[in-house]
Amino acid sequence: MGCGCGGTGGGGGCGGETRPAVELPVEAPLFEELPNESDEQADEVQQGAPVLIATSEQEWPRAKVNGVAISPEAIARELQYHPADTRNEAVFLATQALVLRELLQQRIAELGLQVTAENGESEEEAATRALIEKEIPLPLADDATCQQYYQSNQSRFFSAPLLAVRHILLACPADDDEARSLAREQAQALLEQLAQAPQRFAELAQAHSACPSKAQDGALGQISKGQTVPEFERQLFRLPQGLCGQPLESRYGFHLVFVDQRIEGQQLPYEAVAGTIRAELNQRVWQIGVGQYLQNLVAAANIEGIRIQGAETPLMQ
Repeated sequence: MGCGCGGTGGGGGCGGETRPAVELPVEAPLFEELPNESDEQADEVQQGAPVLIATSEQEWPRAKVNGVAISPEAIARELQYHPADTRNEAVFLATQALVLRELLQQRIAELGLQVTAENGESEEEAATRALIEKEIPLPLADDATCQQYYQSNQSRFFSAPLLAVRHILLACPADDDEARSLAREQAQALLEQLAQAPQRFAELAQAHSACPSKAQDGALGQISKGQTVPEFERQLFRLPQGLCGQPLESRYGFHLVFVDQRIEGQQLPYEAVAGTIRAELNQRVWQIGVGQYLQNLVAAANIEGIRIQGAETPLMQ
């Protein structure tokens, strides 16, 4: 359905392009943009020295990795993968990613790695995977570690609640403030009627709801997490059984909600979540290991135009 209340989160209902790249793991230290000092930059340009990260919207950074320049064209292409609040920040993030990528490619070439890409992999992705497998020790989580994590975090491992829900959608565009205000007022008026006569829910749904569920008296059926848009879901799954005392707002408008039944989630046994726990712990180890490896590559490299924190002792000699 098109109201955002009972479909999957993939779009269109109640509810990129891919490229080879290596992103900085969350645990790795942040890169630091060099300060902009226009007078020093001008002197460097005159002397042929590398220019620091640009801050003008008309300029691109000029960075080098062991003498290899990161081209403005490459930064421009990379920019789309790094949305940010400002253009300068996006440019910086794109340059940062390309510096890391170049470091990895140089190390792959230095080792002479040659691999065959697996299904769905590019040659670059395959070579990067082989490099990580060769040079980064990544111990896997054993069963005892997973059991300990489960015991310490049992509250995380519950099945999702299941709700049987009816709703009335008063639709309005997300960017139309006036329409939003009118829809909110209408929702409050209908809510007052329902508070006095909840048995009229089906009648009011058929008369006012913009959701196809009005043909079923507003019934959405049984809903579990992940079946609706996030902003609606966050509010919905906090509700007790009965009529919600206020309209719920989503990108599609305002919803009057009646929870007919609520089945609470159950504690999941360790056996049901062991694979998820192991994958999560192994991913953490991977992030830390790759972050440290990138720091070591940075420490051993000559990087110009962007300041990157590296490890004090390079891993490779």
